[in-house]
Amino acid sequence: MKLQRKNGLRATALGALAVSGALVLTACGSDDNTGAADGGKKTGATSNIKCDDAKGQLLASGSSAQKNAMDLWVKNYMAACPGVEINYKSSSSGEGIIAFNQGTVGFAGSDSALKPDEVAESKKICKTGQGINLPMVGGPIAIGYNLPGVKDLVLDAPTIAKIFNDKIKKWDDPAIAKLNPNAKLPSTAIQAFHRSEDSGTTQNLGKYLGKAAKADWPYEAEKKWPAPGGQAASGSSGVAAQVKQSEGAIGYFELSYATSQNIPTVQINTGASAPVAATSENASKAIAAAKVKGTGKDLALDLDYTTKAEGAYPIVLVTYEVVCDKGNKADTLGTVKSFLTYTSSEEGQKVLSDAGYAPIPAEINAKVRETVNGLS
Repeated sequence: MKLQRKNGLRATALGALAVSGALVLTACGSDDNTGAADGGKKTGATSNIKCDDAKGQLLASGSSAQKNAMDLWVKNYMAACPGVEINYKSSSSGEGIIAFNQGTVGFAGSDSALKPDEVAESKKICKTGQGINLPMVGGPIAIGYNLPGVKDLVLDAPTIAKIFNDKIKKWDDPAIAKLNPNAKLPSTAIQAFHRSEDSGTTQNLGKYLGKAAKADWPYEAEKKWPAPGGQAASGSSGVAAQVKQSEGAIGYFELSYATSQNIPTVQINTGASAPVAATSENASKAIAAAKVKGTGKDLALDLDYTTKAEGAYPIVLVTYEVVCDKGNKADTLGTVKSFLTYTSSEEGQKVLSDAGYAPIPAEINAKVRETVNGLS
């Protein structure tokens, strides 16, 4: 699996091109191409960043799924725009939206689109407008596991649902064995980890299980973990850390966390001719079919969690930046527009592929940039 994930990351640019001409091409980034301000000149990935009216400090918070992406973006942006400070607090989608609707942040990161009641609440802060969803980067939700001696583990939606619903308790359960006939599965107890706080990653996993394993996952797709049993950890980083250190563990988090900590990930039997690995390339194949379901300036996407397309990894999320379409605070508006113009640019997208993220379709990204430009 380690080799397969690395190969998937290296092939992101080629895979995205093969999937659809509408996909933003990504390129493998490294510490060498993150760019820096050198003698007052912009270089590398910072060369096209326009600081415009950006000034002072911009506070933002939310999704831990996009933390690794945000770290790269902030590093590059602040190198290009001396004197501007972007402070993104990685917490959870739920906490980010609460902070946004309390008016304490310039924008929020969320792995799920605003609900109608959250949009209504946002109108108190966006005095002449409302909160909208801007899809900024996508990627697979990896199912990571810790089972020494077992490689290339395959699971399907019903089996994943039963594991996280506390119905399958041992790794040598017949349902798992049937999907892995050549594996030597131990009788080790399964330790299933989930997010302790409201999380868009949880909600997206719930959407997948609710669509692809209806009989075994009778829960609404909410940000709060709905099922009995299991153990809780804070943030994607917390779940990944628990899986990394606990033999017999399984958990869900963005691919970037699995990649950075060398955690094996499950291949999903979707009904296609072969199980599908969690890679950026395979997530791109699923995201390429997404449709805009938002109205007006809202660009919320509708994803197909039941896809059986060859090589399409079905457990994906799209991370949104939540902003006011109108009524933004005057002292942060310039920085919000400048920063989000960079993150939605080709340059902003290109630096992310090595971190395990997948590109947003170019036609949608163009709408994002247009919307950002019109923020007021």
